[in-house]
Amino acid sequence: MSQTVEVRFKGTRKAYFLWGGTEPLRPGEAVMVEVERGRDLGHVTAVGELAEKKCGGGCSGCAVGGDAQEPEPLKQVLGRATAEDRKIAAEIRRSEEDARRKVVQRVRAHDLVMKVSDTEWQWDRNKLTIYFTAEKRVDFRALVRDLASTFRTRIELRQIGVRDEAARLSGVGRCGREYCCSTWLTELSPVNLGLAKDQHLSLNPTQISGGCGRLLCCLKYEHEFYVTARKRFPKEGKTIRTSVGAERVVAVDIFRERVFMRSEEQGSRIISLVQLKEEVEQLGDVLVTAESRARAAAQEAQSSGNGGASAVESSDEEPAGQEHQERRRRRRGRDSGGAPQG
Repeated sequence: MSQTVEVRFKGTRKAYFLWGGTEPLRPGEAVMVEVERGRDLGHVTAVGELAEKKCGGGCSGCAVGGDAQEPEPLKQVLGRATAEDRKIAAEIRRSEEDARRKVVQRVRAHDLVMKVSDTEWQWDRNKLTIYFTAEKRVDFRALVRDLASTFRTRIELRQIGVRDEAARLSGVGRCGREYCCSTWLTELSPVNLGLAKDQHLSLNPTQISGGCGRLLCCLKYEHEFYVTARKRFPKEGKTIRTSVGAERVVAVDIFRERVFMRSEEQGSRIISLVQLKEEVEQLGDVLVTAESRARAAAQEAQSSGNGGASAVESSDEEPAGQEHQERRRRRRGRDSGGAPQG
């Protein structure tokens, strides 16, 4: 039975293939795969159900700007790469920088406003993919013909964004680690200033931007933690009655579980969230937070639902009061053959 395999190539490029061999592939293995015009070498990053899930979830559709079409069948994994195959791949990688320099020279000769970021040879050298960034559309038809005669192979120019460029070239972020987009964060998602606002960060884009010049990717995947953690704290600016009187919440520290309070009589103090709840409960109140409001709303909805059901059952069993008496009077009138009274 064929097995779905995710294979990654240079940079963040990936594709999905089928493996029909008897011995299953493992992540990290180098494999030779069938591509559009020849063969290429990549490394397995996911197999089986995980690869199928990623293939289905990461697909953007087979028709772009048109009617939906049937997806093309996956190509085959030809086999595990041999030592000779890996040696050829290493030589090709070393020659790609020289190819990029030649492409840059030809771009300048054609006076095109574009930045050549990277070049990638296919393993059998049947295709050279050139990645570039540009602020506007670029007419590179003449450049393609020039490069095809220079390299004697098929040329593909692919325009990418600055975030994709950073993911391909990699680098070190302000945190001292390698870019997330180049290591484990392989699926890029939109990031906006609203995420920084929820995390109480500076809204100056220059202070929360990465090496690509766009907002940091970590603002996105850390956002859910900040939102969930803040639900346990009182809202900043809210006045709370505590053991020392009326105090206003100045700020909260979700990492150390602390609340910064300020009172006109007592001044400022820092108190733990647990102690704040105890002081409020000792006065017979409840510390109002987003979490407590959601819990109270759920309990109210549950109790009102049960109460409504009980009321309906009671009315079905025995109507009460004047309505019940009126029904009995009308029924007696019909049974006696006369017209209903009243």
